[in-house]
Amino acid sequence: MLMQPTLIVILGPTGVGKTEISLQVAQNLQTPIISADSRQIYKELKIGTAAPTSEQLSTVKHYFIGSHSIFENFSAGQFEQEALALLEKHFATNHIALMVGGSMLYIDAVCKGLDNIPTVDATTRNYWKKQYENQGLEYIRQELKKLDPVYYQQVDPNNYKRILHALEICSITGNPFSSLRTGVHKKRAFDIVKIGLNRPRHELYERINARVDQMMEEGLLEEAKQFYAFKNLNPLNTVGYKELFEFMDGKITLKQAVDKIKQNTRHYAKRQLTWFNHDKDITWFHPDEREKIIRFLQNRLS
Repeated sequence: MLMQPTLIVILGPTGVGKTEISLQVAQNLQTPIISADSRQIYKELKIGTAAPTSEQLSTVKHYFIGSHSIFENFSAGQFEQEALALLEKHFATNHIALMVGGSMLYIDAVCKGLDNIPTVDATTRNYWKKQYENQGLEYIRQELKKLDPVYYQQVDPNNYKRILHALEICSITGNPFSSLRTGVHKKRAFDIVKIGLNRPRHELYERINARVDQMMEEGLLEEAKQFYAFKNLNPLNTVGYKELFEFMDGKITLKQAVDKIKQNTRHYAKRQLTWFNHDKDITWFHPDEREKIIRFLQNRLS
């Protein structure tokens, strides 16, 4: 009897403890790990992304860890294509695969599929980027309101990246961005089992704060200094680096930068949990419940 190919997804907020659990599950099931982390994918960013250590990477085969450069454009759509191609090849010889991460769009891209949004050309991207830099956030909000009033009501008004992306798509298609967002889930050729990891809020936040302190001790400031000249690149416009760039620009003190990294990481964790809580297919565990997780997977896979 042929076993149905199954993708196990271990997800959760940043700092919850996904790496340790995933290594144990991967060894137990004798399967490699497909990373669904939109920052650990960049080979230049090791400390600030809390990428797995060399020892951890040597224990279990990983994909999409340090596989791309910050000088490349890489999107959730590309991740969907590359990850699905990898899964198809993997399932030819092994009926179980493991994906681990906290990047919401990357996980949804593989499990549900993304809408077929066209790729934005550099000219259009640069045009809207300049509009934002020269005219400010309120200007691009009003432009979106004119071009796509539906999405204007839906988008986070402070998330300039999403506003810019919607304006880019409006420009190159001549249609509202909202008209291209179908939300239809694509059928996958494999089963999906989702495990969510979470901790009590105070426990998670203490871990996040401690991890930021550890990153600083490991040389996060020195890592950020190496890429200061490229701070406008999208992969570097992220928590852990942008705050240190503010310090280097003389806008805030180093202590303020570290405090902001902790605060922004906590806010990101909260947004991750809000997103994941809408998914009723996730079975939640505390990361310390390792034996319970293994038993759960054995029952689902038997």
